Amino acid sequence: MTIEVILTEVSKNIRKKKRCRKIINKRNRSLASTVAMAFPLQRLYMSCIDVFKGVGTIPSPAEVQKLRHILDGMTAEDVGLSSNLQFFKTKSMPEITPKVACTTIYQSEKFSLCIFFMPANAVIPLHNHPGMTVFNKLLLGKVHIKAYDLIDSSNSDVSISPSERQLKLASLKANGVFTAPCDSSVLYPTSGGNIHAFKAITPCAILDVMGPPYSKKDGRDCSYYRDIPYDAFPNEQPIISGEESERYWWLEEIEVPKESEMEGIEYMGPQIIETRSS
Repeated sequence: MTIEVILTEVSKNIRKKKRCRKIINKRNRSLASTVAMAFPLQRLYMSCIDVFKGVGTIPSPAEVQKLRHILDGMTAEDVGLSSNLQFFKTKSMPEITPKVACTTIYQSEKFSLCIFFMPANAVIPLHNHPGMTVFNKLLLGKVHIKAYDLIDSSNSDVSISPSERQLKLASLKANGVFTAPCDSSVLYPTSGGNIHAFKAITPCAILDVMGPPYSKKDGRDCSYYRDIPYDAFPNEQPIISGEESERYWWLEEIEVPKESEMEGIEYMGPQIIETRSS
């Protein structure tokens, strides 16, 4: 067999494989669309493909509403959970903060879908979301959420003596208890409560949609903070007095806290049918 014949056969096989891939991809998209009509998780995944365009892009108001509409209608059963959360009971000693568990449903460079499982009294410490748009949906239980936005001004960094700590001024955006079922929430790269913390009042499960995901190599590493009442430093600028001062807090960046450690568990719920465009 000559080299020309061999190359011709190889070329035919390549074209045949490409045609097969196109047919398979077309069938997958068709199947995914059909499944999405019946399964909210598939519909959420396919909407995320349309909404999250990659680094540096923020979903439009219409796109945000599209995702929120899907999330608001989702229940624990849509991701394979039941209302029985007995398995959330911690085996830790009473004086030790119970550990949060996390399962990843799907992750790509553009977005991720995951669920946080929090036993009663478990915490996700105060942390930020640099360059990200994040949707949270409380599926089960009751949780306390505290959220801040940094103040974008020349006074956002203030040197405090004698400790010389670098503090950032922030405004309080949320500080309350949320009980499932409730609507989803959304935060943006610099607003909407970009820095937030969770404490489980009862065992709870939170569905998290993030675009793009954390990536240390791309400069989207997670930073942690502790909050300090504004009036703890009365001599510092800017001067804010009266009831208005209750809206403002100082945030101090801290080392990664022990409470941030999470246990990774396998996702056992309904599976997503991936499409090539994801």
